[in-house]
Amino acid sequence: MRSAVAGVVVAVVVLVAAGWLFQNAITGRSSARQADQPARTADGRPDLNGIWQALNTANFDIQAHAARPAQAVIPAAPRSGVAGLVRATHVELPHPLVRPLGAVGGVPAGESVVEGDEIPYQPWAAAKKKENAEHWLERDPEIKCYMPGVPRATYMPYPFQILQGTNTIVMAYEFAGASRTIHLGTVSDSPAPTWMGWSRGRWEGDSLVVEVTDFNEETWFDRAGNFHSDQLHVTERYTPTSAIICSTRPRSPTRTCSRARGRSACRCTGGSNRARSFSSTSAWSSSRS
Repeated sequence: MRSAVAGVVVAVVVLVAAGWLFQNAITGRSSARQADQPARTADGRPDLNGIWQALNTANFDIQAHAARPAQAVIPAAPRSGVAGLVRATHVELPHPLVRPLGAVGGVPAGESVVEGDEIPYQPWAAAKKKENAEHWLERDPEIKCYMPGVPRATYMPYPFQILQGTNTIVMAYEFAGASRTIHLGTVSDSPAPTWMGWSRGRWEGDSLVVEVTDFNEETWFDRAGNFHSDQLHVTERYTPTSAIICSTRPRSPTRTCSRARGRSACRCTGGSNRARSFSSTSAWSSSRS
């Protein structure tokens, strides 16, 4: 088995991604209520029910990135001509296929959601990531309207809904009609690898911890070509808090990869009539032969 990446912790799973979450206008509540204790369900668990959305740039690139005219660009041509008579700014230009989008197709600058801003790809995997980025228009599953997978589904620029029950929690995403069920009780193994994986959850105090496995290898983490194998293992942690700071811990790295950490901050509003905050963290590891 060749290991692509492992032990990487990224603050991009479920409402993290180094960004702020918008406050839903329908609550009509003062921002002062954000410091209140989290609401609870009838069984005493933190109430995560509601409509949520992450506002960040992680879907463009989970690593730090500067603003660009487009996700797909053509390299700037070598400078030629007499100095002072040629264009002063030597820049990349949008690919002809996305040029009609104008400013809409631009990529905003964004901070990294990977602590240390480094993903410990092996050389062959780093080369593939670069190749993916160069062929973004042909390869990105988002362009093909495929289900985005986890964690990407949650930090795409669309709202999603959490429906919380006693034994199961459903997360319904707007993009591609994707959804997944988090099983809190005993559940059998996944019958086959899938786009959204197989989610098993448990409560650790006020934190909902979700282990997601059994992925196929068809999804990406972002539009920059960051990818994984079918051995991807995502760990999510949802913690209601009055603070809006989220820190993460790495998974144990394999012998082929270094250790990375991630952190983020977030604030959000659920579907109830009170503003709520919670932090969410994630770790993921992936290997492939």
